[in-house]
Amino acid sequence: IGMGSLALATGSALFNSCRKKLKKPNIVFIMSDDHGEQAISCYNDELLQTPNIDRIAREGVRFNNSFVTNSICAPSRAVLLTGKYSHLNGLRDNLDTFDNSQTTFPKLLRQNGYQTAMIGKWHLKSEPTGFDFWKILKGQGQYYNPTFHQKQGSKQYTGYTTDIITDQAIDFLQTRDNEKPFCMLVHHKAPHRNFMPPIKYLDKFEDKKFPIPDTFFDDYSTRKKTAGDTDMRIEDMYLSLDMKLNPEDYGKQTGTGGLREVADPQTYYKENLTEEQLQAWNAHYDKISQEFAEADLSGKELTKWKYQRYLRDYAACCLSVDDNVGRLLDYLDDKDLTDDTIVIYTSDQGFYLGEHGWYDKRFMYEESLSMPLVMRYPREIDPKQVNDEIVLNLDFAPTFLDYANAEIPNTMQGRSFRTLLNENNPDWRDAMYYHYYEYPHGWHFVKRHYGIRTHRYKLIHFYNDVDIWELYDLKKDPDELNNVYNDPQYSEIVKELKNRLKELRIKYRDNNFET
Repeated sequence: IGMGSLALATGSALFNSCRKKLKKPNIVFIMSDDHGEQAISCYNDELLQTPNIDRIAREGVRFNNSFVTNSICAPSRAVLLTGKYSHLNGLRDNLDTFDNSQTTFPKLLRQNGYQTAMIGKWHLKSEPTGFDFWKILKGQGQYYNPTFHQKQGSKQYTGYTTDIITDQAIDFLQTRDNEKPFCMLVHHKAPHRNFMPPIKYLDKFEDKKFPIPDTFFDDYSTRKKTAGDTDMRIEDMYLSLDMKLNPEDYGKQTGTGGLREVADPQTYYKENLTEEQLQAWNAHYDKISQEFAEADLSGKELTKWKYQRYLRDYAACCLSVDDNVGRLLDYLDDKDLTDDTIVIYTSDQGFYLGEHGWYDKRFMYEESLSMPLVMRYPREIDPKQVNDEIVLNLDFAPTFLDYANAEIPNTMQGRSFRTLLNENNPDWRDAMYYHYYEYPHGWHFVKRHYGIRTHRYKLIHFYNDVDIWELYDLKKDPDELNNVYNDPQYSEIVKELKNRLKELRIKYRDNNFET
Protein backbone atom coordinates (compact mmCIF):
# COMPACT_ATOMS: atom_id res chain seq x y z
CA ILE A 1 0.00 0.00 0.00
CA GLY A 2 2.83 2.35 0.87
CA MET A 3 4.55 1.80 -2.50
CA GLY A 4 1.21 2.27 -4.31
CA SER A 5 0.59 5.56 -2.55
CA LEU A 6 4.12 6.67 -3.36
CA ALA A 7 3.59 5.81 -7.03
CA LEU A 8 0.35 7.78 -7.13
CA ALA A 9 1.95 10.76 -5.43
CA THR A 10 4.95 10.59 -7.76
CA GLY A 11 2.69 10.37 -10.82
CA SER A 12 0.68 13.37 -9.66
CA ALA A 13 3.86 15.35 -9.01
CA LEU A 14 5.20 14.47 -12.46
CA PHE A 15 1.94 15.55 -14.08
CA ASN A 16 1.93 18.87 -12.26
CA SER A 17 5.60 19.39 -13.04
CA CYS A 18 5.04 18.74 -16.75
CA ARG A 19 1.98 20.98 -16.79
CA LYS A 20 3.98 23.85 -15.33
CA LYS A 21 6.61 23.53 -18.05
CA LEU A 22 4.06 24.00 -20.82
CA LYS A 23 4.15 27.24 -22.74
CA LYS A 24 2.04 29.91 -21.06
CA PRO A 25 -1.21 30.21 -23.01
CA ASN A 26 -2.60 33.39 -24.47
CA ILE A 27 -6.00 34.37 -23.09
CA VAL A 28 -8.88 35.93 -25.04
CA PHE A 29 -11.79 36.65 -22.71
CA ILE A 30 -14.92 37.81 -24.54
CA MET A 31 -17.77 39.09 -22.39
CA SER A 32 -21.05 40.52 -23.62
CA ASP A 33 -23.57 42.43 -21.52
CA ASP A 34 -26.90 40.78 -20.62
CA HIS A 35 -26.61 37.87 -23.08
CA GLY A 36 -28.91 35.21 -21.66
CA GLU A 37 -27.92 31.64 -22.42
CA GLN A 38 -31.42 31.13 -23.90
CA ALA A 39 -30.17 33.23 -26.84
CA ILE A 40 -27.14 31.03 -27.53
CA SER A 41 -27.92 28.05 -29.73
CA CYS A 42 -25.58 25.57 -28.03
CA TYR A 43 -27.80 26.10 -24.96
CA ASN A 44 -31.14 26.64 -26.72
CA ASP A 45 -31.75 26.68 -30.47
CA GLU A 46 -35.31 28.04 -30.47
CA LEU A 47 -34.51 31.77 -30.59
CA LEU A 48 -31.52 32.20 -32.90
CA GLN A 49 -28.40 30.50 -34.19
CA THR A 50 -24.98 31.53 -32.84
CA PRO A 51 -22.55 29.34 -34.80
CA ASN A 52 -19.37 31.06 -33.65
CA ILE A 53 -20.09 30.90 -29.92
CA ASP A 54 -21.24 27.32 -30.54
CA ARG A 55 -17.88 26.62 -32.17
CA ILE A 56 -16.07 27.46 -28.92
CA ALA A 57 -18.31 24.99 -27.08
CA ARG A 58 -17.88 22.33 -29.74
CA GLU A 59 -14.08 22.68 -29.71
CA GLY A 60 -13.93 22.80 -25.93
CA VAL A 61 -16.45 22.80 -23.10
CA ARG A 62 -19.89 24.17 -22.33
CA PHE A 63 -20.68 24.81 -18.67
CA ASN A 64 -24.32 24.16 -17.75
CA ASN A 65 -24.20 25.49 -14.19
CA SER A 66 -22.25 28.71 -14.51
CA PHE A 67 -23.52 31.41 -12.14
CA VAL A 68 -22.96 35.05 -11.25
CA THR A 69 -22.55 36.10 -7.61
CA ASN A 70 -24.35 39.47 -7.95
CA SER A 71 -26.44 39.82 -11.10
CA ILE A 72 -25.79 43.40 -12.18
CA CYS A 73 -23.27 44.93 -14.58
CA ALA A 74 -20.54 46.74 -12.64
CA PRO A 75 -20.42 44.38 -9.63
CA SER A 76 -20.04 41.39 -11.93
CA ARG A 77 -17.05 43.03 -13.61
CA ALA A 78 -15.42 43.81 -10.27
CA VAL A 79 -15.80 40.17 -9.20
CA LEU A 80 -14.22 39.06 -12.50
CA LEU A 81 -11.15 41.23 -11.94
CA THR A 82 -10.58 40.57 -8.24
CA GLY A 83 -11.86 37.05 -7.63
CA LYS A 84 -13.62 38.46 -4.54
CA TYR A 85 -17.27 38.91 -3.61
CA SER A 86 -18.83 42.37 -3.87
CA HIS A 87 -18.70 43.10 -0.15
CA LEU A 88 -14.90 42.66 -0.19
CA ASN A 89 -14.00 44.29 -3.51
CA GLY A 90 -16.12 47.29 -2.54
CA LEU A 91 -18.42 47.45 -5.55
CA ARG A 92 -21.90 46.31 -4.53
CA ASP A 93 -24.03 48.12 -7.11
CA ASN A 94 -23.76 50.36 -10.15
CA LEU A 95 -23.50 53.52 -8.05
CA ASP A 96 -20.20 52.45 -6.48
CA THR A 97 -16.76 53.27 -7.91
CA PHE A 98 -14.22 50.50 -8.33
CA ASP A 99 -11.09 50.78 -6.18
CA ASN A 100 -8.50 50.34 -8.93
CA SER A 101 -5.60 50.08 -6.48
CA GLN A 102 -6.57 46.59 -5.35
CA THR A 103 -5.07 43.36 -6.65
CA THR A 104 -6.53 42.07 -9.90
CA PHE A 105 -5.63 39.16 -12.13
CA PRO A 106 -4.39 41.41 -15.02
CA LYS A 107 -1.87 43.00 -12.63
CA LEU A 108 -0.65 39.57 -11.56
CA LEU A 109 -0.44 38.35 -15.16
CA ARG A 110 1.71 41.38 -16.05
CA GLN A 111 4.03 40.49 -13.19
CA ASN A 112 4.31 37.03 -14.73
CA GLY A 113 5.34 38.19 -18.19
CA TYR A 114 1.98 38.79 -19.87
CA GLN A 115 1.00 41.71 -22.07
CA THR A 116 -2.52 42.74 -21.04
CA ALA A 117 -5.30 44.64 -22.80
CA MET A 118 -8.82 45.82 -21.99
CA ILE A 119 -11.12 46.86 -24.87
CA GLY A 120 -14.79 47.83 -24.77
CA LYS A 121 -17.22 48.28 -21.91
CA TRP A 122 -15.48 48.98 -18.59
CA HIS A 123 -18.33 50.53 -16.55
CA LEU A 124 -16.37 50.81 -13.29
CA LYS A 125 -15.96 54.64 -13.19
CA SER A 126 -12.30 54.56 -12.12
CA GLU A 127 -9.54 54.29 -14.72
CA PRO A 128 -8.39 50.81 -15.75
CA THR A 129 -5.18 49.62 -14.07
CA GLY A 130 -3.09 46.53 -14.69
CA PHE A 131 -3.30 46.84 -18.47
CA ASP A 132 -0.54 47.63 -20.95
CA PHE A 133 -3.23 48.83 -23.33
CA TRP A 134 -6.79 49.92 -22.74
CA LYS A 135 -9.47 51.55 -24.84
CA ILE A 136 -12.87 51.78 -23.17
CA LEU A 137 -16.37 53.13 -23.64
CA LYS A 138 -17.61 55.77 -21.24
CA GLY A 139 -20.28 54.30 -18.96
CA GLN A 140 -22.66 52.13 -20.94
CA GLY A 141 -21.37 53.45 -24.24
CA GLN A 142 -23.46 53.88 -27.38
CA TYR A 143 -24.48 51.36 -30.01
CA TYR A 144 -23.47 53.59 -32.92
CA ASN A 145 -20.47 55.86 -33.54
CA PRO A 146 -18.96 55.42 -30.08
CA THR A 147 -16.33 57.49 -28.33
CA PHE A 148 -13.45 55.48 -26.87
CA HIS A 149 -11.25 56.70 -24.05
CA GLN A 150 -7.61 55.74 -23.51
CA LYS A 151 -4.49 57.12 -21.86
CA GLN A 152 -3.75 59.33 -24.86
CA GLY A 153 -7.23 60.89 -24.89
CA SER A 154 -10.60 60.28 -26.53
CA LYS A 155 -11.62 59.53 -30.09
CA GLN A 156 -14.96 58.97 -31.80
CA TYR A 157 -15.33 56.22 -34.40
CA THR A 158 -17.98 55.81 -37.08
CA GLY A 159 -19.79 52.51 -37.26
CA TYR A 160 -21.49 49.91 -35.10
CA THR A 161 -19.92 49.56 -31.68
CA THR A 162 -19.79 45.75 -31.61
CA ASP A 163 -17.81 45.79 -34.87
CA ILE A 164 -15.54 48.61 -33.69
CA ILE A 165 -14.69 46.86 -30.41
CA THR A 166 -13.57 43.86 -32.45
CA ASP A 167 -11.62 46.11 -34.82
CA GLN A 168 -9.72 47.51 -31.84
CA ALA A 169 -9.09 44.03 -30.45
CA ILE A 170 -7.62 42.86 -33.75
CA ASP A 171 -5.51 46.02 -33.96
CA PHE A 172 -4.06 45.19 -30.55
CA LEU A 173 -3.26 41.64 -31.64
CA GLN A 174 -1.52 42.92 -34.75
CA THR A 175 0.70 45.34 -32.80
CA ARG A 176 1.34 43.30 -29.62
CA ASP A 177 4.72 42.16 -28.38
CA ASN A 178 5.14 38.75 -30.03
CA GLU A 179 7.71 37.74 -27.43
CA LYS A 180 5.12 37.76 -24.65
CA PRO A 181 1.93 35.80 -24.03
CA PHE A 182 -1.09 38.07 -24.01
CA CYS A 183 -4.32 38.39 -22.08
CA MET A 184 -6.98 40.43 -23.86
CA LEU A 185 -10.38 41.28 -22.38
CA VAL A 186 -12.96 42.09 -25.07
CA HIS A 187 -16.10 43.48 -23.41
CA HIS A 188 -19.07 44.15 -25.67
CA LYS A 189 -21.79 46.67 -24.87
CA ALA A 190 -24.37 44.54 -26.66
CA PRO A 191 -26.97 43.27 -26.08
CA HIS A 192 -27.65 45.73 -23.22
CA ARG A 193 -30.91 47.69 -23.19
CA ASN A 194 -31.92 49.80 -25.10
CA PHE A 195 -31.39 47.30 -27.86
CA MET A 196 -30.16 48.86 -31.11
CA PRO A 197 -29.38 46.34 -33.86
CA PRO A 198 -26.80 46.99 -36.57
CA ILE A 199 -28.22 48.43 -39.77
CA LYS A 200 -27.57 45.17 -41.64
CA TYR A 201 -29.74 43.22 -39.19
CA LEU A 202 -32.64 45.65 -38.68
CA ASP A 203 -34.97 43.39 -40.69
CA LYS A 204 -33.31 40.08 -39.80
CA PHE A 205 -36.03 38.74 -37.50
CA GLU A 206 -39.07 40.65 -38.75
CA ASP A 207 -40.70 37.47 -40.06
CA LYS A 208 -39.85 35.37 -37.02
CA LYS A 209 -42.40 34.71 -34.29
CA PHE A 210 -40.55 33.93 -31.09
CA PRO A 211 -42.09 31.30 -28.80
CA ILE A 212 -43.70 32.81 -25.72
CA PRO A 213 -42.26 31.32 -22.50
CA ASP A 214 -44.60 29.17 -20.43
CA THR A 215 -44.21 31.56 -17.50
CA PHE A 216 -44.86 34.72 -19.53
CA PHE A 217 -48.11 35.51 -17.71
CA ASP A 218 -46.84 34.51 -14.28
CA ASP A 219 -49.15 35.82 -11.52
CA TYR A 220 -46.48 35.48 -8.77
CA SER A 221 -49.10 33.84 -6.56
CA THR A 222 -46.55 32.55 -4.02
CA ARG A 223 -44.07 35.46 -4.43
CA LYS A 224 -46.19 38.62 -4.61
CA LYS A 225 -44.05 40.78 -2.28
CA THR A 226 -40.80 39.83 -4.01
CA ALA A 227 -41.16 38.76 -7.65
CA GLY A 228 -44.51 40.52 -7.93
CA ASP A 229 -43.35 43.88 -6.60
CA THR A 230 -40.84 44.99 -9.25
CA ASP A 231 -40.70 47.21 -12.32
CA MET A 232 -39.25 45.00 -15.03
CA ARG A 233 -42.26 43.55 -16.80
CA ILE A 234 -42.35 43.53 -20.58
CA GLU A 235 -45.87 44.92 -20.46
CA ASP A 236 -44.38 48.07 -18.91
CA MET A 237 -41.61 48.56 -21.46
CA TYR A 238 -41.70 51.97 -23.14
CA LEU A 239 -43.45 52.27 -26.48
CA SER A 240 -40.98 55.09 -27.09
CA LEU A 241 -37.52 54.18 -25.81
CA ASP A 242 -37.93 50.38 -25.97
CA MET A 243 -40.28 49.86 -28.93
CA LYS A 244 -38.89 52.91 -30.79
CA LEU A 245 -42.32 54.16 -31.91
CA ASN A 246 -43.14 57.71 -32.89
CA PRO A 247 -45.36 59.76 -30.54
CA GLU A 248 -47.94 60.42 -33.23
CA ASP A 249 -48.39 56.65 -33.64
CA TYR A 250 -48.67 55.52 -30.05
CA GLY A 251 -50.42 58.58 -28.65
CA LYS A 252 -51.66 57.86 -25.14
CA GLN A 253 -51.65 54.12 -25.69
CA THR A 254 -49.22 53.10 -22.95
CA GLY A 255 -50.50 49.67 -21.99
CA THR A 256 -50.79 48.75 -18.32
CA GLY A 257 -47.71 50.66 -17.27
CA GLY A 258 -49.27 54.09 -16.95
CA LEU A 259 -47.91 57.28 -18.51
CA ARG A 260 -44.30 56.17 -18.96
CA GLU A 261 -43.40 57.77 -22.24
CA VAL A 262 -41.13 60.72 -23.05
CA ALA A 263 -41.84 63.74 -25.20
CA ASP A 264 -39.27 63.08 -27.92
CA PRO A 265 -38.27 59.39 -27.76
CA GLN A 266 -36.46 59.27 -31.06
CA THR A 267 -33.89 61.82 -29.91
CA TYR A 268 -32.31 59.09 -27.79
CA TYR A 269 -31.60 57.02 -30.89
CA LYS A 270 -31.24 59.50 -33.71
CA GLU A 271 -28.94 62.15 -32.30
CA ASN A 272 -25.82 60.00 -32.66
CA LEU A 273 -26.54 58.52 -36.11
CA THR A 274 -24.97 59.57 -39.37
CA GLU A 275 -27.28 60.63 -42.21
CA GLU A 276 -26.90 57.24 -43.89
CA GLN A 277 -27.60 55.35 -40.67
CA LEU A 278 -30.56 57.61 -39.88
CA GLN A 279 -32.14 56.99 -43.26
CA ALA A 280 -32.02 53.20 -42.79
CA TRP A 281 -33.21 53.53 -39.18
CA ASN A 282 -36.24 55.63 -40.09
CA ALA A 283 -37.16 53.38 -42.99
CA HIS A 284 -37.29 50.42 -40.60
CA TYR A 285 -38.94 51.83 -37.48
CA ASP A 286 -41.32 54.29 -39.12
CA LYS A 287 -43.02 51.40 -40.87
CA ILE A 288 -43.31 49.47 -37.58
CA SER A 289 -44.65 52.56 -35.85
CA GLN A 290 -47.36 53.10 -38.47
CA GLU A 291 -48.39 49.44 -38.37
CA PHE A 292 -48.68 49.66 -34.60
CA ALA A 293 -51.01 52.66 -34.85
CA GLU A 294 -53.27 50.76 -37.24
CA ALA A 295 -53.33 47.63 -35.07
CA ASP A 296 -54.85 49.41 -32.04
CA LEU A 297 -53.61 46.82 -29.53
CA SER A 298 -54.38 46.59 -25.83
CA GLY A 299 -54.16 44.20 -22.88
CA LYS A 300 -52.44 40.85 -23.41
CA GLU A 301 -52.21 41.37 -27.17
CA LEU A 302 -50.23 44.56 -26.63
CA THR A 303 -47.92 42.78 -24.16
CA LYS A 304 -47.30 39.95 -26.62
CA TRP A 305 -46.59 42.48 -29.37
CA LYS A 306 -44.04 44.21 -27.13
CA TYR A 307 -42.41 40.84 -26.45
CA GLN A 308 -41.94 40.11 -30.15
CA ARG A 309 -40.49 43.58 -30.80
CA TYR A 310 -38.16 43.25 -27.81
CA LEU A 311 -36.88 39.85 -28.92
CA ARG A 312 -36.37 40.91 -32.54
CA ASP A 313 -34.10 43.79 -31.59
CA TYR A 314 -32.38 41.82 -28.84
CA ALA A 315 -31.69 38.82 -31.08
CA ALA A 316 -30.26 41.05 -33.81
CA CYS A 317 -27.82 42.56 -31.29
CA CYS A 318 -26.80 39.06 -30.18
CA LEU A 319 -26.28 37.94 -33.77
CA SER A 320 -23.82 40.80 -34.30
CA VAL A 321 -21.91 39.74 -31.19
CA ASP A 322 -21.69 36.21 -32.58
CA ASP A 323 -20.41 37.52 -35.92
CA ASN A 324 -17.62 39.33 -34.13
CA VAL A 325 -16.72 36.33 -32.01
CA GLY A 326 -16.22 34.60 -35.36
CA ARG A 327 -13.93 37.38 -36.55
CA LEU A 328 -11.64 36.86 -33.54
CA LEU A 329 -11.65 33.09 -33.96
CA ASP A 330 -10.75 33.49 -37.63
CA TYR A 331 -7.89 35.84 -36.73
CA LEU A 332 -6.46 33.29 -34.29
CA ASP A 333 -6.70 30.63 -36.99
CA ASP A 334 -5.05 32.81 -39.62
CA LYS A 335 -2.14 33.68 -37.33
CA ASP A 336 -1.67 30.09 -36.12
CA LEU A 337 -2.55 31.10 -32.55
CA THR A 338 -5.51 28.79 -31.97
CA ASP A 339 -3.72 25.93 -30.19
CA ASP A 340 -1.88 28.29 -27.84
CA THR A 341 -4.85 30.45 -26.87
CA ILE A 342 -7.57 30.03 -24.25
CA VAL A 343 -10.81 31.51 -25.57
CA ILE A 344 -13.75 32.13 -23.25
CA TYR A 345 -17.15 33.53 -24.12
CA THR A 346 -19.51 34.60 -21.36
CA SER A 347 -21.84 37.39 -20.28
CA ASP A 348 -21.68 39.56 -17.19
CA GLN A 349 -24.90 37.85 -16.05
CA GLY A 350 -28.00 36.20 -17.42
CA PHE A 351 -31.12 37.99 -18.66
CA TYR A 352 -34.89 37.48 -18.79
CA LEU A 353 -36.25 36.98 -22.28
CA GLY A 354 -39.92 36.95 -21.32
CA GLU A 355 -39.70 34.38 -18.53
CA HIS A 356 -42.04 35.45 -15.71
CA GLY A 357 -43.09 38.29 -18.00
CA TRP A 358 -39.75 40.03 -17.49
CA TYR A 359 -36.75 41.63 -19.12
CA ASP A 360 -33.58 42.58 -17.13
CA LYS A 361 -31.76 40.55 -14.42
CA ARG A 362 -30.92 41.14 -10.66
CA PHE A 363 -32.87 38.27 -9.09
CA MET A 364 -31.34 35.04 -7.86
CA TYR A 365 -33.88 33.19 -10.01
CA GLU A 366 -32.38 30.98 -12.69
CA GLU A 367 -32.54 33.14 -15.82
CA SER A 368 -30.54 36.00 -14.28
CA LEU A 369 -28.36 33.85 -12.03
CA SER A 370 -27.24 31.61 -14.91
CA MET A 371 -24.31 32.97 -16.87
CA PRO A 372 -23.43 31.42 -20.26
CA LEU A 373 -19.90 30.06 -20.33
CA VAL A 374 -18.07 28.25 -23.13
CA MET A 375 -14.31 27.73 -23.28
CA ARG A 376 -11.69 26.13 -25.46
CA TYR A 377 -7.95 25.55 -25.22
CA PRO A 378 -6.93 22.86 -27.75
CA ARG A 379 -3.59 22.09 -26.05
CA GLU A 380 -5.29 20.99 -22.84
CA ILE A 381 -9.10 20.83 -23.13
CA ASP A 382 -10.67 17.95 -25.03
CA PRO A 383 -13.47 18.98 -27.41
CA LYS A 384 -17.21 18.43 -27.05
CA GLN A 385 -17.27 18.48 -23.27
CA VAL A 386 -20.33 19.39 -21.22
CA ASN A 387 -19.71 20.21 -17.58
CA ASP A 388 -22.43 20.27 -14.92
CA GLU A 389 -20.38 21.44 -11.95
CA ILE A 390 -21.17 24.75 -10.26
CA VAL A 391 -18.72 27.41 -11.46
CA LEU A 392 -18.86 31.14 -10.73
CA ASN A 393 -17.63 34.43 -12.12
CA LEU A 394 -15.64 34.42 -8.88
CA ASP A 395 -13.54 31.65 -10.45
CA PHE A 396 -12.28 33.46 -13.54
CA ALA A 397 -9.35 35.23 -11.87
CA PRO A 398 -7.85 32.14 -10.19
CA THR A 399 -8.45 30.08 -13.33
CA PHE A 400 -6.47 32.47 -15.52
CA LEU A 401 -3.66 32.62 -12.96
CA ASP A 402 -3.60 28.83 -12.78
CA TYR A 403 -3.22 28.47 -16.54
CA ALA A 404 -0.47 31.11 -16.47
CA ASN A 405 1.32 29.13 -13.73
CA ALA A 406 1.13 32.20 -11.52
CA GLU A 407 0.56 32.16 -7.78
CA ILE A 408 -3.09 32.59 -6.76
CA PRO A 409 -3.42 34.99 -3.81
CA ASN A 410 -5.18 33.55 -0.80
CA THR A 411 -7.34 36.70 -0.76
CA MET A 412 -9.11 35.47 -3.91
CA GLN A 413 -12.27 33.61 -2.94
CA GLY A 414 -12.84 31.72 -6.17
CA ARG A 415 -11.25 28.47 -7.35
CA SER A 416 -9.57 27.53 -10.58
CA PHE A 417 -11.88 25.33 -12.62
CA ARG A 418 -8.94 24.04 -14.65
CA THR A 419 -9.10 20.85 -12.62
CA LEU A 420 -12.65 20.18 -13.82
CA LEU A 421 -11.51 19.76 -17.42
CA ASN A 422 -10.14 16.35 -18.45
CA GLU A 423 -9.76 15.46 -14.76
CA ASN A 424 -12.02 14.46 -11.89
CA ASN A 425 -12.26 16.74 -8.88
CA PRO A 426 -14.47 15.17 -6.20
CA ASP A 427 -13.68 18.08 -3.89
CA TRP A 428 -15.48 20.64 -6.05
CA ARG A 429 -18.25 22.84 -4.57
CA ASP A 430 -21.79 21.53 -4.47
CA ALA A 431 -23.38 24.87 -3.52
CA MET A 432 -22.94 28.55 -4.32
CA TYR A 433 -23.58 31.82 -2.49
CA TYR A 434 -25.31 34.89 -3.98
CA HIS A 435 -25.90 38.43 -2.74
CA TYR A 436 -27.67 41.34 -4.47
CA TYR A 437 -27.68 44.87 -2.98
CA GLU A 438 -29.21 47.48 -5.30
CA TYR A 439 -32.32 48.52 -3.35
CA PRO A 440 -34.00 50.94 -2.72
CA HIS A 441 -31.88 53.13 -4.99
CA GLY A 442 -31.50 52.12 -8.60
CA TRP A 443 -34.06 50.87 -11.10
CA HIS A 444 -36.55 48.02 -11.09
CA PHE A 445 -37.03 47.80 -7.29
CA VAL A 446 -35.74 44.28 -6.79
CA LYS A 447 -35.39 43.78 -3.03
CA ARG A 448 -32.02 43.09 -1.49
CA HIS A 449 -31.50 39.38 -1.07
CA TYR A 450 -28.94 36.65 -0.57
CA GLY A 451 -29.12 32.90 -0.81
CA ILE A 452 -27.71 29.49 -1.52
CA ARG A 453 -28.14 27.30 -4.58
CA THR A 454 -27.28 23.61 -4.65
CA HIS A 455 -27.77 21.27 -7.59
CA ARG A 456 -31.38 20.71 -6.53
CA TYR A 457 -32.51 23.45 -4.14
CA LYS A 458 -32.44 27.21 -3.86
CA LEU A 459 -33.04 29.13 -0.63
CA ILE A 460 -33.35 32.93 -0.81
CA HIS A 461 -33.75 35.52 1.94
CA PHE A 462 -35.16 38.93 0.95
CA TYR A 463 -34.33 41.62 3.52
CA ASN A 464 -33.96 45.36 4.14
CA ASP A 465 -37.62 46.50 4.23
CA VAL A 466 -39.03 42.95 4.15
CA ASP A 467 -38.20 39.63 5.82
CA ILE A 468 -39.22 36.93 3.36
CA TRP A 469 -37.76 33.50 2.69
CA GLU A 470 -38.27 31.50 -0.49
CA LEU A 471 -37.38 27.88 -1.25
CA TYR A 472 -37.49 26.21 -4.64
CA ASP A 473 -37.17 22.54 -5.51
CA LEU A 474 -35.46 22.88 -8.90
CA LYS A 475 -36.05 19.25 -9.78
CA LYS A 476 -39.82 19.45 -9.34
CA ASP A 477 -40.20 23.14 -10.13
CA PRO A 478 -37.46 24.27 -12.55
CA ASP A 479 -39.43 27.42 -13.44
CA GLU A 480 -39.47 28.52 -9.78
CA LEU A 481 -43.20 29.18 -9.62
CA ASN A 482 -43.94 27.56 -6.28
CA ASN A 483 -42.29 28.86 -3.12
CA VAL A 484 -42.32 25.84 -0.77
CA TYR A 485 -40.56 27.49 2.17
CA ASN A 486 -43.59 27.00 4.44
CA ASP A 487 -44.41 23.50 3.19
CA PRO A 488 -43.95 21.04 6.13
CA GLN A 489 -42.54 18.45 3.72
CA TYR A 490 -39.50 20.68 3.23
CA SER A 491 -38.88 21.65 6.85
CA GLU A 492 -35.72 19.53 7.14
CA ILE A 493 -34.44 20.84 3.82
CA VAL A 494 -34.95 24.41 5.04
CA LYS A 495 -33.08 23.67 8.24
CA GLU A 496 -30.17 22.06 6.39
CA LEU A 497 -29.94 24.85 3.80
CA LYS A 498 -30.02 27.58 6.45
CA ASN A 499 -27.10 25.90 8.20
CA ARG A 500 -25.17 25.63 4.97
CA LEU A 501 -26.02 29.22 4.08
CA LYS A 502 -24.64 30.34 7.42
CA GLU A 503 -21.44 28.39 6.74
CA LEU A 504 -21.03 30.04 3.33
CA ARG A 505 -21.55 33.50 4.80
CA ILE A 506 -18.82 32.79 7.33
CA LYS A 507 -16.55 31.29 4.68
CA TYR A 508 -16.89 34.32 2.40
CA ARG A 509 -16.85 36.80 5.31
CA ASP A 510 -20.28 38.24 4.54
CA ASN A 511 -21.80 38.32 8.01
CA ASN A 512 -22.99 41.81 8.87
CA PHE A 513 -25.23 43.37 6.26
CA GLU A 514 -28.96 43.11 6.99
CA THR A 515 -29.70 46.85 7.03
